[in-house]
Amino acid sequence: MHLDLSHILHALQNFHVTPWKIVGYLGTFMFTGRWFVQLYYTRKYKRVVMPLSFWWMSVSGSALLLAYFVFGKNDSVGILSNFFPVFVSIYNLVTHLRHHGRDEVGGKG
Repeated sequence: MHLDLSHILHALQNFHVTPWKIVGYLGTFMFTGRWFVQLYYTRKYKRVVMPLSFWWMSVSGSALLLAYFVFGKNDSVGILSNFFPVFVSIYNLVTHLRHHGRDEVGGKG
C-alpha cells in the first residue's frame, strides 16, 4: 500500500473538529493516559500499583467517551464498549475510597 502526499493532504482537508470530537479526544486521552499513570507508580514502587488517580481517570475517560458516543456520534458500538467500563471504574473508585477511609481511621474492616 502506497500513501502519497496527495492522499495525506486530502485526508487532512476532510478532518473536522467538532465540540463532541473534543469530548471524545479528551475521553480517549484520559482513558489511555491512566495506563501511563499506573506504569509510573508500578515502576516507582517496584510492584503493581493502581493509584487513586488511575480510577479517577478511568471514570472520567469512560464517562466522556460514553457521552461522545451517545450524544456526539450516536454509535451503538461505542456506547456498548464504554457502558460497562464506566460502572466497573466507579465501583473500583468507590471501593478504593472506602478502603482508604478505613485505613485512615485505623480500622481494617
